[in-house]
Amino acid sequence: MMVVAPALNFAPELLLRAQGVKVAFFDVDGVLTDGGLYFSEYPEGHELAQPAGGYRAAGEIIKRFNTLDGHGLKLLQRAGISPVVITGRDSHVLRARLQALGVTHAYFGTEDKRPAAELALQALGLDWTAAAAMGDDWPDLPVMSRVALSCAPSNAHAEVLAQAHHVTRVPGGHGAAREFCDLLLIASGRYGELLQEYRQ
Repeated sequence: MMVVAPALNFAPELLLRAQGVKVAFFDVDGVLTDGGLYFSEYPEGHELAQPAGGYRAAGEIIKRFNTLDGHGLKLLQRAGISPVVITGRDSHVLRARLQALGVTHAYFGTEDKRPAAELALQALGLDWTAAAAMGDDWPDLPVMSRVALSCAPSNAHAEVLAQAHHVTRVPGGHGAAREFCDLLLIASGRYGELLQEYRQ
Protein backbone atom coordinates (compact mmCIF):
# COMPACT_ATOMS: atom_id res chain seq x y z
CA MET A 1 0.00 0.00 0.00
CA MET A 2 1.42 3.36 -1.05
CA VAL A 3 1.45 6.04 1.66
CA VAL A 4 -0.11 9.32 0.57
CA ALA A 5 2.25 12.29 0.54
CA PRO A 6 0.81 15.35 2.35
CA ALA A 7 -0.26 18.29 0.19
CA LEU A 8 0.63 20.55 3.11
CA ASN A 9 4.08 21.98 3.72
CA PHE A 10 5.46 23.56 6.88
CA ALA A 11 8.89 25.04 7.50
CA PRO A 12 11.43 22.48 8.76
CA GLU A 13 12.13 24.53 11.88
CA LEU A 14 8.44 24.39 12.83
CA LEU A 15 8.32 20.64 12.36
CA LEU A 16 11.42 20.26 14.53
CA ARG A 17 9.82 22.34 17.28
CA ALA A 18 6.68 20.22 17.11
CA GLN A 19 8.28 16.78 16.97
CA GLY A 20 8.07 15.97 20.65
CA VAL A 21 4.66 17.53 21.31
CA LYS A 22 2.27 15.31 23.26
CA VAL A 23 -0.22 17.93 24.47
CA ALA A 24 -1.79 20.90 22.67
CA PHE A 25 -3.47 23.78 24.51
CA PHE A 26 -6.34 25.61 22.84
CA ASP A 27 -8.16 28.79 23.69
CA VAL A 28 -11.81 28.86 22.59
CA ASP A 29 -13.09 32.33 21.65
CA GLY A 30 -11.07 33.55 18.67
CA VAL A 31 -9.39 30.16 18.15
CA LEU A 32 -12.04 27.43 18.07
CA THR A 33 -14.66 30.09 17.29
CA ASP A 34 -14.53 33.35 15.35
CA GLY A 35 -14.45 35.30 18.61
CA GLY A 36 -17.97 36.66 18.24
CA LEU A 37 -20.14 36.55 21.35
CA TYR A 38 -23.84 36.15 20.70
CA PHE A 39 -26.35 37.48 23.22
CA SER A 40 -30.12 37.57 23.06
CA GLU A 41 -32.65 39.74 24.88
CA TYR A 42 -35.31 38.47 27.23
CA PRO A 43 -38.71 38.82 25.54
CA GLU A 44 -40.77 41.89 26.39
CA GLY A 45 -42.75 41.35 29.55
CA HIS A 46 -40.27 38.88 31.04
CA GLU A 47 -39.47 39.68 34.66
CA LEU A 48 -35.77 40.06 33.84
CA ALA A 49 -36.21 42.01 30.61
CA GLN A 50 -35.74 45.37 32.29
CA PRO A 51 -34.45 44.98 35.84
CA ALA A 52 -33.80 47.96 38.05
CA GLY A 53 -30.68 49.73 36.88
CA GLY A 54 -30.69 48.72 33.24
CA TYR A 55 -31.24 45.99 30.71
CA ARG A 56 -30.26 42.38 31.04
CA ALA A 57 -29.39 39.99 28.25
CA ALA A 58 -30.46 36.37 28.31
CA GLY A 59 -26.81 35.38 28.07
CA GLU A 60 -24.59 33.73 25.53
CA ILE A 61 -26.55 30.91 23.94
CA ILE A 62 -24.90 30.44 20.53
CA LYS A 63 -21.35 29.57 19.50
CA ARG A 64 -20.18 28.88 15.97
CA PHE A 65 -17.65 26.05 15.64
CA ASN A 66 -15.86 24.87 12.52
CA THR A 67 -16.08 21.20 11.57
CA LEU A 68 -12.53 21.23 10.18
CA ASP A 69 -11.24 22.20 13.62
CA GLY A 70 -13.35 19.53 15.29
CA HIS A 71 -11.98 16.79 13.07
CA GLY A 72 -8.46 18.07 13.73
CA LEU A 73 -8.97 17.64 17.48
CA LYS A 74 -10.18 14.08 16.92
CA LEU A 75 -7.14 13.30 14.76
CA LEU A 76 -4.78 14.66 17.40
CA GLN A 77 -6.19 12.21 19.90
CA ARG A 78 -5.75 9.33 17.47
CA ALA A 79 -2.10 10.36 17.06
CA GLY A 80 -1.52 10.32 20.82
CA ILE A 81 -1.54 14.08 21.27
CA SER A 82 -3.90 15.28 24.02
CA PRO A 83 -5.93 18.42 23.24
CA VAL A 84 -6.51 20.58 26.31
CA VAL A 85 -8.95 23.49 26.26
CA ILE A 86 -8.39 26.44 28.60
CA THR A 87 -10.94 29.22 28.34
CA GLY A 88 -12.01 32.28 30.27
CA ARG A 89 -15.66 31.56 29.54
CA ASP A 90 -18.05 28.69 30.14
CA SER A 91 -21.27 27.54 28.53
CA HIS A 92 -23.38 24.42 28.08
CA VAL A 93 -22.88 24.74 24.32
CA LEU A 94 -19.09 24.64 24.67
CA ARG A 95 -19.15 21.71 27.07
CA ALA A 96 -21.45 19.76 24.75
CA ARG A 97 -19.16 20.41 21.76
CA LEU A 98 -16.05 19.29 23.62
CA GLN A 99 -17.83 16.18 24.88
CA ALA A 100 -18.87 15.33 21.31
CA LEU A 101 -15.22 15.64 20.23
CA GLY A 102 -13.98 13.45 23.07
CA VAL A 103 -11.95 16.24 24.69
CA THR A 104 -11.61 15.22 28.33
CA HIS A 105 -9.13 17.84 29.55
CA ALA A 106 -10.81 21.25 29.77
CA TYR A 107 -10.61 24.21 32.16
CA PHE A 108 -13.48 26.70 32.11
CA GLY A 109 -13.91 30.22 33.43
CA THR A 110 -10.23 30.87 34.04
CA GLU A 111 -8.47 34.02 32.89
CA ASP A 112 -5.21 32.92 34.56
CA LYS A 113 -4.33 30.16 32.12
CA ARG A 114 -0.80 29.21 33.16
CA PRO A 115 -1.83 27.42 36.40
CA ALA A 116 -4.51 25.49 34.48
CA ALA A 117 -1.93 24.44 31.90
CA GLU A 118 0.44 23.33 34.65
CA LEU A 119 -2.32 21.23 36.21
CA ALA A 120 -2.94 19.58 32.85
CA LEU A 121 0.76 18.89 32.33
CA GLN A 122 0.99 17.36 35.79
CA ALA A 123 -2.07 15.17 35.15
CA LEU A 124 -0.57 13.96 31.87
CA GLY A 125 2.93 13.45 33.30
CA LEU A 126 4.44 15.95 30.86
CA ASP A 127 6.33 19.24 30.96
CA TRP A 128 6.41 22.40 28.85
CA THR A 129 8.90 20.89 26.37
CA ALA A 130 6.21 18.43 25.24
CA ALA A 131 3.53 21.12 24.83
CA ALA A 132 2.20 23.35 22.07
CA ALA A 133 -0.40 26.10 22.35
CA MET A 134 -2.73 28.19 20.23
CA GLY A 135 -4.16 31.50 21.42
CA ASP A 136 -5.28 34.86 20.12
CA ASP A 137 -5.14 37.40 22.95
CA TRP A 138 -3.14 38.53 25.98
CA PRO A 139 -4.51 35.94 28.46
CA ASP A 140 -2.96 33.24 26.24
CA LEU A 141 0.57 34.68 26.36
CA PRO A 142 1.71 33.07 29.67
CA VAL A 143 1.07 29.64 28.15
CA MET A 144 2.31 30.44 24.65
CA SER A 145 5.61 31.82 25.96
CA ARG A 146 6.44 28.53 27.73
CA VAL A 147 5.62 25.85 25.18
CA ALA A 148 7.84 24.27 22.54
CA LEU A 149 5.58 25.52 19.73
CA SER A 150 3.14 28.43 19.83
CA CYS A 151 0.60 29.23 17.16
CA ALA A 152 -1.85 32.08 16.53
CA PRO A 153 -4.73 32.56 14.09
CA SER A 154 -4.19 35.29 11.51
CA ASN A 155 -6.61 37.66 13.26
CA ALA A 156 -4.95 37.42 16.69
CA HIS A 157 -3.85 40.50 18.60
CA ALA A 158 -0.53 41.99 17.47
CA GLU A 159 1.30 40.98 20.67
CA VAL A 160 0.20 37.39 20.23
CA LEU A 161 1.20 37.38 16.57
CA ALA A 162 4.65 38.59 17.65
CA GLN A 163 4.95 35.74 20.19
CA ALA A 164 3.78 32.94 17.88
CA HIS A 165 6.18 30.62 16.10
CA HIS A 166 3.49 30.06 13.47
CA VAL A 167 0.60 32.22 12.26
CA THR A 168 -2.15 30.42 10.36
CA ARG A 169 -3.35 31.41 6.91
CA VAL A 170 -6.95 31.71 8.09
CA PRO A 171 -8.60 33.45 11.07
CA GLY A 172 -9.90 31.80 14.21
CA GLY A 173 -13.11 29.82 13.79
CA HIS A 174 -12.41 29.30 10.08
CA GLY A 175 -10.02 26.35 10.15
CA ALA A 176 -7.09 27.95 11.98
CA ALA A 177 -7.08 25.30 14.70
CA ARG A 178 -7.12 22.59 12.02
CA GLU A 179 -3.98 24.07 10.46
CA PHE A 180 -2.33 23.90 13.90
CA CYS A 181 -3.49 20.29 14.28
CA ASP A 182 -2.17 19.41 10.81
CA LEU A 183 1.24 20.86 11.69
CA LEU A 184 1.38 18.72 14.83
CA LEU A 185 0.23 15.62 12.96
CA ILE A 186 2.85 16.01 10.24
CA ALA A 187 5.57 16.55 12.86
CA SER A 188 4.41 13.42 14.71
CA GLY A 189 4.76 11.34 11.55
CA ARG A 190 1.11 10.23 11.70
CA TYR A 191 -0.45 12.57 9.13
CA GLY A 192 0.13 10.41 6.03
CA GLU A 193 -1.03 7.24 7.77
CA LEU A 194 -4.24 8.86 8.97
CA LEU A 195 -4.88 10.46 5.58
CA GLN A 196 -4.44 7.10 3.86
CA GLU A 197 -7.47 5.75 5.70
CA TYR A 198 -9.64 8.31 3.89
CA ARG A 199 -8.09 7.58 0.48
CA GLN A 200 -8.99 3.90 0.38
